[in-house]
Amino acid sequence: MSISKQEFARRRKNLMALMEPGSIAIIPAAKMVSRNSDTEYPFRQDSDFYYLSGFDEPDAVLVLLPGRANGEVVLFCQDRDPAMELWTGYRAGPDGACANYGADDAFPIADIDDILPGLLEGRQRVYYAMGRHTEFDQQVMQWVNVIRSKVRTGAQPPGEFLDLDHHLHDLRLYKSAAEQKVMRRAGEISAAAHCRAMRLCRPGVFEYQLEAEILHEFGRNGARYPAYSSIVGAGKNGCILHYVENSCEIRDGDLVLIDAGCELDYYAADITRTFPANGHFSPEQRALYEVVLDSQKAAIATIKAGNHWNQAHDATVRVITTGLVNLGLLAGEVDALIASEAYKPFYMHRAGHWLGMNVHDVGDYKVGGEWRVLEEGMAMTVEPGIYVAPDNLNVDAKWRGIGIRIEDDVVVTKTGCDILTAAVPKEIDEIEALMAEARLAAH
Repeated sequence: MSISKQEFARRRKNLMALMEPGSIAIIPAAKMVSRNSDTEYPFRQDSDFYYLSGFDEPDAVLVLLPGRANGEVVLFCQDRDPAMELWTGYRAGPDGACANYGADDAFPIADIDDILPGLLEGRQRVYYAMGRHTEFDQQVMQWVNVIRSKVRTGAQPPGEFLDLDHHLHDLRLYKSAAEQKVMRRAGEISAAAHCRAMRLCRPGVFEYQLEAEILHEFGRNGARYPAYSSIVGAGKNGCILHYVENSCEIRDGDLVLIDAGCELDYYAADITRTFPANGHFSPEQRALYEVVLDSQKAAIATIKAGNHWNQAHDATVRVITTGLVNLGLLAGEVDALIASEAYKPFYMHRAGHWLGMNVHDVGDYKVGGEWRVLEEGMAMTVEPGIYVAPDNLNVDAKWRGIGIRIEDDVVVTKTGCDILTAAVPKEIDEIEALMAEARLAAH
């Protein structure tokens, strides 16, 4: 485990310090999900639950009780069952939850209906992510109703439900030194995977074969799963933002857009690179690529503590709109084109998103109606793109079907930002050199 027990404990303390007096927080773990018949998807713990506990088993509930004399951290989890463990692997059990995960008290999950109403009683406020887990919502209300049914005998049910996400997701927005270390390693592994795909790409290779090379590089470095479904789009498929079929043959003259990142110890990387299948950019591909790359550099230059979230996006819009005018894909005054969003058919998404335990990580982009001011330790992607639809009859045919995106992961610092994914080339000369070197080695 790359995050220490002390850091998990500190996270719980930080959250409890933000909670109102006389409150309780209830956080459920993820459940196993059936894939088909008697097969299940690989288990992946709920990010909020893992962030606070480090506990990676299903069917568990974390309860935080600030100020409770008998211990503030209570974990309900599956009991030890040697017969079941023979089939499904070892469990920590309540004893392990206390010894290894910092719980003050732990109980079998089977006993939660008997114990949790007692923990709720006398607490005025419940922090809980209502509406996210329908079945669990009903269970929480049943526990509250148990106390309500005893009001005449002096029981005190909680009177207020508060959204847990507001405080918890704000904490998750700031990445500690340990978190940044994991994210940097995830970025390095993902960068190596992109380089591997560039080296092995040839006309005649299929998109799924490059995807397989990427997954192989992830797995051999200890990141067994991608952080999201890998996108390998050749030619016009690169113009589909969430293309995941990855089923087509790559042809001579195609650009290949790969958007892929691994998940390592619950932290995501997210990289996009676009390169020519035959190792050489055509004049049109080169011209559009340089506009996207310039826009990404302009965006990265705006990212530092004290600047606001949207400055990076605004920078990409200006560079891309100017570039499209210079190349003749748009006509008019740049300011007027930006105001009317004339660039949107070519650049329809935002320049980035928060990054962390989720690829599109938690955290507000606006605070009090204003764009959020960037602070040290925030992690984000920077991913401008230009996509010329194959059927866009408003532009010269030579531009159609070209899709380009360039994406890196950065962490905000006092004076700028730290690029976690710099190990994969993005300059045209560097990409062409890497691919030429690989072909030379292959002969």
